[in-house]
Amino acid sequence: MYSKAPPGPGRGALSNPEGRFESRRVEAIDDGWAKDPESAELPPLATTVTAEQAKKIITRNDSPDIPFEQSINPYRGCEHGCVYCSDGDTAILMGDGSSRPLSELTVGDEIYGTEKRNHYRYYVRTRVLAHWPTRKSAYRLSLANGTELVASGDHRFLTERGWKFVSQDGHEQRAHLTLNNTLMGFGAIASTAKPCDSRDYRRGYLCGVIRGDGHLGVYRYERPGCAHGDQYRFRLAMIDTDALERTGRYLGEFGVGTQRFLFQAEKPNRQRIEAIRTSARASIEAIERLIEWPDRYEGEWVQGFMAGIFDAEGSFSEGILRIANTDRKMIEAARSSLTWLGFDSVVETRKAGRPKPVHYVRVRGGLREHLRFFRSCDPSIARKRDIVGQAVRSRAKLEVVAIENLSGERDLFDITTGTGDFIANGVISHNCFARPLHSYVNLSPGLDFETKLFYKARAAELLESELSRPGYVCKPINLGASTDPYQPIERKLKVTRSILEVLQRFRHPVTIVTKSSLIERDLDILAEMAREDLVAAFVSVTTLDAALKRGLEPRAPSPLARLHAVRALREAGVPIGIFVAPVIPAVNDHEIERILEAGAKAGAETAGYVLVRLPYEVKTLFRQWLDSHMPDRAAHVMSLIGAMRGGRDNDPRFGTRMRGVGPYADLIARRFETACRRLGLLRQRGERLSSTHFRRFPEANGQLNLL
Repeated sequence: MYSKAPPGPGRGALSNPEGRFESRRVEAIDDGWAKDPESAELPPLATTVTAEQAKKIITRNDSPDIPFEQSINPYRGCEHGCVYCSDGDTAILMGDGSSRPLSELTVGDEIYGTEKRNHYRYYVRTRVLAHWPTRKSAYRLSLANGTELVASGDHRFLTERGWKFVSQDGHEQRAHLTLNNTLMGFGAIASTAKPCDSRDYRRGYLCGVIRGDGHLGVYRYERPGCAHGDQYRFRLAMIDTDALERTGRYLGEFGVGTQRFLFQAEKPNRQRIEAIRTSARASIEAIERLIEWPDRYEGEWVQGFMAGIFDAEGSFSEGILRIANTDRKMIEAARSSLTWLGFDSVVETRKAGRPKPVHYVRVRGGLREHLRFFRSCDPSIARKRDIVGQAVRSRAKLEVVAIENLSGERDLFDITTGTGDFIANGVISHNCFARPLHSYVNLSPGLDFETKLFYKARAAELLESELSRPGYVCKPINLGASTDPYQPIERKLKVTRSILEVLQRFRHPVTIVTKSSLIERDLDILAEMAREDLVAAFVSVTTLDAALKRGLEPRAPSPLARLHAVRALREAGVPIGIFVAPVIPAVNDHEIERILEAGAKAGAETAGYVLVRLPYEVKTLFRQWLDSHMPDRAAHVMSLIGAMRGGRDNDPRFGTRMRGVGPYADLIARRFETACRRLGLLRQRGERLSSTHFRRFPEANGQLNLL
């Protein structure tokens, strides 16, 4: 994958000329993605498919790691539908609550996406995995609250009725936006410039944070023999060091030096607290002047004051932003400042009968106003600006009131994120899928792999020609060695089925590895071949966790659909096995026994596994995926992989590349073997297949087809 946007319209090359020795016909085809309960939000996409004029169909190999010598790959690449693009000026919600134009995003940027849990969606952080420009015709969407978005007709937004494309654009069956559809999100945030780090802003911040959480005083008492015994003290102790560092820096810029010290050590029931202090008389007097109340609450002082008091006494949780204090003067200052900034707020007092009741200023208006507050005031504590875990809900008027087809083409941008979506102008926007964990099928993980699908033209004729040659030696052929033979486009092209029809007629043995339930379509052929020991199939299951599956393999059939295929094949008499692949340490390796048990229960007779492989660029993609989906364990996962790969991310050597080396790899192997013995699963694959039934069909007069 590119580390940055490639030159040209989203590709490394500026053009795509035909090869010197072959011509290619490109077709726009409905890819036929199956609709299962877990992928109901992903309607069919248009796929660019290229007919590959191969000169032969059977690939030979001599790897000791693979239990077959011959294979056929009907398809090259794996379709992912990178057609989602938006205008470069579209404001994207960043991980710190700020916004940045879509055109300025870079790979690795932390942004917000969403995650569906049960019946609700929640905001989560994710990362940009890829970013590139393209040029297309575009539409302008206008929403009831004034939000505007510019995107291609192929872009999708989340509505009250699921994901919908911007327009049909010639696809009569796909769900598309209509007037009065309501988009999901909080809507565009009013344009607010980040406050300048001016003298007034710094004074306001110091007033808010010191009056809110600081200790400032002069202690006067008499000492014999001394003119006076006055003590001057300032101290600010905080859990969040970012606010402490800003306060110390601002005081230093006003000529007030402070000392940093440990106020409270970390303990099992206490957090670590650091502090700054000074006892110099001149410094205390300077601080007193800096935090004096202004005559009027306005300008950049107000922005700084609200940032400071929020860092000191503010909270933001469960969709509520509020500031607490027992001092009525502080509460009145906060309320007046919010009014000057244009926010609607309310003061609430709990247990008013107490001597010093706590008063709260609550900012109203929902997430959109809360984010505007952060952008207007720029408090320093990142923890308090976090919207992770908040449910996607809003009272904003996001009904579509106009869809305008803009004339001509314009520069648009695509991105790939870890969650499959992002927040664009305050609404949930679909993006391009990335599947970085398909390295074990030895395909490029770049954009070509995601956007282009190649199929073997006249595959059946080529296979018939090769099998009919006098010198051909019959040995089992594997389907699925490099890429899944049951790509969604197979529903219409039927390349794999045509190959099976030839193999059936020649009574040629074949093994199949797939993760698609589409294999059930060919049960009529497979069942008949099984009666003569001509076929064995493996269904690959990576995880039984539907949520993890959506992250690892977002467009693959669900675990339940794959197990259903295992059961259907077994009931039809087809020898069937379960394939645990890829096994990823500290990600899905804890599921090995569960996957094998589920496979055995569904009818699997044999089993196999492959350790995750990270060749070439895939290691970078995998690290990005870990950083996005599992940042808490990313380093641990890569450490375990390195331990099983001789200290490297990848080991290409025959004999070890599929299983790994070292104690952890040995442990996985022992666990797998133990589970297989307990469940009665065999390790052999294809050994029962027969080559004795093979028969040739030479052309008339002993001549073969001239292809």
